[in-house]
Amino acid sequence: MWAPQRSTLADACRCLTIDVRGFGESDAVAPFTVDRYADDIVCVLDNAGVDRATIVGLSMGGYVAFALWRRWPARVRALVLADTRAGADSAETRERRRELIGLARSKGVSSVVDRQIVGLLGKTTRERRPQVEAQARAIAESATVDGVVGALEALLGRPDSTPTLSTITVPTLVIVGDEDVITPPKEARAMHQQIHGSRLEVVAGAGHLSNLERPAAFNAVLAEFIQGIESGG
Repeated sequence: MWAPQRSTLADACRCLTIDVRGFGESDAVAPFTVDRYADDIVCVLDNAGVDRATIVGLSMGGYVAFALWRRWPARVRALVLADTRAGADSAETRERRRELIGLARSKGVSSVVDRQIVGLLGKTTRERRPQVEAQARAIAESATVDGVVGALEALLGRPDSTPTLSTITVPTLVIVGDEDVITPPKEARAMHQQIHGSRLEVVAGAGHLSNLERPAAFNAVLAEFIQGIESGG
């Protein structure tokens, strides 16, 4: 998922891309909660010898970033919150997650991806960049049923992170695709307004997976932000 960013930033900084439990090469070992995902990140940092890091989280990764800040603030040098939200799920969203859990268990991961893929991508991407849909589908379908179910259960149990926003004291970049229908720009603006000193960037022609849909634009913003941190700006 983060290959476009890793390849661009590798010469400028050390990049650690993490498979949360149940995804990629990580085993699906319960319990699944955003707090446990955050603790897993700290374990990775410990094993890599990293005291503090700029944490980049997209969608569910943003929820994990909030948990990491609440539990381990000393490990966070800066935050990048991409295509995510602070508020709790609506009743409709919670019901949809329960339906997806049942679908994953009964028909497998591909059925969940079929249900979700259109909403994950912006209109421009679907019309002009079909290769991105194929890429996103391949990444999503590589997950295990246990990993997907665990992630959905973690999302169902996640707390409202709105009160967390005012506690954030590290440099923070908020990014959102202007065609994101899952966590739309209004959600990003709300976070930006409540995180003191944060920066907001809207990526044109991108939906919920802005880092895959418009990687050059996403990378330019991310690289500038990281360079600013390194230079003390």
